[in-house]
Amino acid sequence: MKKFQKVIFTVLIAITGGIVGMFVYTQYFEKPNVVTVTQPTAVQYASFNPQGAPDLTFAAEFSVKAVVNIQTSYKKNQSYSSGNPFFDFFFGDRYYFDQPQVQQATGSGVIISEDGYVVTNNHVIESSNEIKVTLHDNREFEAKLIGTDPSTDIALLKIEANSLPTLSWGDSDNLKLGEWVLAVGNPFNLNSTVTAGIVSAKARGIGIIGTQMPIESFIQTDAAVNPGNSGGALVNTKGELVGINTAIASRTGSYSGYSFAIPVSIVRKVVEDLKQYGEVQRALLGVNIKTVNAELAKEFNLDNIAGVYVDGVTDDGAAKAGGIKPGDVIIAINNTTVNTSTELQEQIGKHRPGDVVDIKVKRDRSDKIIKVTLRNPNGGTGIVKDNFTVLGADLEKADENIKSKLNISNGLKVSKIGKGKLKDAGISEDFIIVRVNKNKVNTIDDFRQILKQSSGGVLIEGIYPNGETAYYVFGLE
Repeated sequence: MKKFQKVIFTVLIAITGGIVGMFVYTQYFEKPNVVTVTQPTAVQYASFNPQGAPDLTFAAEFSVKAVVNIQTSYKKNQSYSSGNPFFDFFFGDRYYFDQPQVQQATGSGVIISEDGYVVTNNHVIESSNEIKVTLHDNREFEAKLIGTDPSTDIALLKIEANSLPTLSWGDSDNLKLGEWVLAVGNPFNLNSTVTAGIVSAKARGIGIIGTQMPIESFIQTDAAVNPGNSGGALVNTKGELVGINTAIASRTGSYSGYSFAIPVSIVRKVVEDLKQYGEVQRALLGVNIKTVNAELAKEFNLDNIAGVYVDGVTDDGAAKAGGIKPGDVIIAINNTTVNTSTELQEQIGKHRPGDVVDIKVKRDRSDKIIKVTLRNPNGGTGIVKDNFTVLGADLEKADENIKSKLNISNGLKVSKIGKGKLKDAGISEDFIIVRVNKNKVNTIDDFRQILKQSSGGVLIEGIYPNGETAYYVFGLE
């Protein structure tokens, strides 16, 4: 028995020793390699929206109230066949006669002031005799045409109403590619429409404005815009106006992928000019330009494919007077980078004659800033009033000293003359216009009112500073 207990005791000791040995071995001789895996910290960029598209409901519901429908009508001579077989036998079945026919067109517009100023496209109201504006609440008003600017396809209307819903001006310069925008319109048969898209390009020129000095620097979006939406609003997610919808890229006349809007940086300046002066005060730099591309950079040995190349300057232009030379590359205007001709047009289009701008150019591989005073189409720096562009001159009230010297009581001085009716008639600078069609003139408004009542020829009487009197005649046609 004792022998058996001794055996059991020996076995237990052996087992216990084995366990202790294994423990010691694993702790000190067979320590496993430990690999620590650290999960990367989640990064969320400032512009990243994990919820997807932004909430556009506020911008949509707010903006539709300020977008109106515009209906225009105008008379057009329409040719018709007589429809009488006996008449056609004697005069031929292709005999036609003219009969006036009323044509109608429709578009959209945007209310920009509580007292009834409405902005739309020029092509929406062009040639119209009557303009009717229908608000979002279905009230109707006859609209007065304040002015148009075919060069930007903008028109300004006025309706007699108060406390109207409006859209405030946004900042089209700070629009980013990929930013969400809404196209809001008010077609005749749909009351109001809202479509969403993103900004896909800026400063686009597509060659659709057929005027002598077009300004095309469109915002391109993929928001659906159809013909009845022309003149409607392009708004950002805050409900601010950033553009006026004007065109679609299509072979069928309907939306097919992307559309174009006039940026408010241009619209706002045009509207202010039309309200204040009756026409747009167009500032000109006086340069012939080309967008710098790889081919042009190689041809003229330019360091960078950037900026706008000055191919030439006009003799009486602002650029030449300021010191810009052919061969310069314009890279910025007032610290805003310009890389295309359309970007340069947009920046200059924000200004009026007489404004001084800083033009940054690259010349002989170094940067240079040149101050340039912009000029009007007549070559002067003054404001062109109303339709005096056709006269081709800057006029100002004759001062008391010159009137006393010449013994006259009234008169308008020709301070600057360029291409136009006055120069063609033989009038020179400093001539004092005393009478127009035998009526005394003392202000530009006097001259304007006389021209409005005139048809055919215009007789101008006046005197030069040396006392020489002169008479000139020209036609308005």
